[in-house]
Amino acid sequence: MRNIPYGRQFVDSNDIKEVSKALKQDLITTGNYVKKFENKISKLLKVDYALSCTNGTAALHLAFMAINLKKNDVVIMPAINFIASYSMAKFMNAEIYLADVDSLTGQMTPRTLIDCINKNKITKIKAVVTMYLGGYPENVIEFYKIKKKYKFFLIEDACHALGAKYFYNKNYSPIGSCKHSDIATFSLHPVKTITSGEGGIVTTNNKSMYDRMILFRSHGIKKNKKFHWKYNISGHSFNYRLSDLNCALALSQLRKINKFINYRKRIYDFYKSHLKSDNKGINFPSYTNTRSSFHLFLISINFKKTQNKDEFLKFLKKKNIYCQFHYIPIYKFYLFKKKINLNLYKGAEYYCKNTLSLPIFYNLNVSFVKKIMRKINLFLLKSIY
Repeated sequence: MRNIPYGRQFVDSNDIKEVSKALKQDLITTGNYVKKFENKISKLLKVDYALSCTNGTAALHLAFMAINLKKNDVVIMPAINFIASYSMAKFMNAEIYLADVDSLTGQMTPRTLIDCINKNKITKIKAVVTMYLGGYPENVIEFYKIKKKYKFFLIEDACHALGAKYFYNKNYSPIGSCKHSDIATFSLHPVKTITSGEGGIVTTNNKSMYDRMILFRSHGIKKNKKFHWKYNISGHSFNYRLSDLNCALALSQLRKINKFINYRKRIYDFYKSHLKSDNKGINFPSYTNTRSSFHLFLISINFKKTQNKDEFLKFLKKKNIYCQFHYIPIYKFYLFKKKINLNLYKGAEYYCKNTLSLPIFYNLNVSFVKKIMRKINLFLLKSIY
């Protein structure tokens, strides 16, 4: 491996065989592999309904359509996030408010959510989107309590967190079970826990929401059960169907999900134990009552005392190590039109200036991990002395 990316897929011969089998089926879209994969996901996540779709962005769009998000409906989401949830809500003409985040985890907290509601004097909320950055599901129960108080829909952007769990009632519940949310969304992009090439999943325990998403996934078409050639269109929609080829790959990958997560945890533990002992200036987010998918390994370096993050990333790139921002605050993009007070986003500002993610994926060799740590130590020593 000449270059070390922050993440990549792992595909083996079993995955290739499964896709080859799917190619030989009569239906290679809307066929048996789609049903098999969705059934396996619903069993794994202990949820009533699971729906596959083309990607994580489509999953979020379907979730918003399922709750009948309308023009000027209020949606709150974290300021640190991938742009997908913001773009889909904006596409539906929602009024979006960004909540500040914890300076180390990059996640919205119950306190920052309440602060956002109070400081913006919001009286009616249609939906709150939580986001488990890096695959670490924080504050699941606390957000649910706020949902019950304010009576909004709670959507979990769990695109990083397939396979993650949270502690509740003396047991761990899988993210996506929707015991404490209305809908959860996942991504099957190549760098995620498992991949279908491109793909997404939506889960819910609400049948009416599921039925709406089934319609919206396929042009809003409602077929006549008696006469297969007759159908009606119940609303304007899109084609978000995932093919049987994609689902065959995802189904094969799903059989390895625990192996993938356990290996990622080994890399996570190795990084954390060695970087912590070597560098007092490096901080790590702390998480409580969670079992992560370990999608990202996040570190925070106080770049006030050294050089800036761009210089650090350039230095690593020259060594063929490709780390990444996850993520630039949404309010910094050109598409964000509102004027903001940066004092309301101290957590997001600190996170953006100091946090990055190191390479972590299934077939990342420990020798490469050691190389990454040596280069980090070299940069920090040069910067300090």
